[in-house]
Amino acid sequence: MADDTPTRDTVATAVAAYKAILQAVIDRRPSGTRRRLANALGKHRSFVTQITNPAYPVPIPASHLKTIFEICHFSPQESAGFMDAYQRAHPGRASGLSGDAGQRVLSLTVPDLGEARNRAFDALVTDLVARLARHEEEID
Repeated sequence: MADDTPTRDTVATAVAAYKAILQAVIDRRPSGTRRRLANALGKHRSFVTQITNPAYPVPIPASHLKTIFEICHFSPQESAGFMDAYQRAHPGRASGLSGDAGQRVLSLTVPDLGEARNRAFDALVTDLVARLARHEEEID
């Protein structure tokens, strides 16, 4: 009888595959994306480095996927490729998730504070929304 359990090397290769996709997506985004992602996840920037670098074996927790998709703005092809690789690395962990699953768009009109202050304000609002969403999930 064949054992279908993935080997450590197979999982490491699959983790590296989805992290390579994430790294490529982030590399095409404006500077500050890693910082915004760290803020939204409530983590230190070194954590973002670990989860975006294929050389590090640290897997990305499924609970962070929605935030990653929200901050990084994957194309449909990138999202599909990432989720396919993620499912290979972690079968069943992210079932039902996709880049836009369970999300809605809320538009706000806010004051223009200048370029630097706008970025800080946007990061603050993004962080607040991510924390509220996590808090709501913990309550359910």
